[in-house]
Amino acid sequence: MEEIIVAPLIIFMVVVAPIWLILHYRSKRQVNQGFSEEEYMQLTQLSELADKMSDRIQTLEAILDAESPEWRKRVED
Repeated sequence: MEEIIVAPLIIFMVVVAPIWLILHYRSKRQVNQGFSEEEYMQLTQLSELADKMSDRIQTLEAILDAESPEWRKRVED
């Protein structure tokens, strides 16, 4: 009965556990390094685009509110 448990345990410890540990600590190291300069630039650009889009959406909603005050009720239905 012990042989049934020992064989998979040995295979796990020899094959799976080392790969698991290597991948785990590699991902931890990448997270701790933070953003690269290129990733930081992309994040900044995306943030600026999101701000512009938010302003445009607010402007469009204000125009729709002025021209068609009931538009929100139609969209929600």
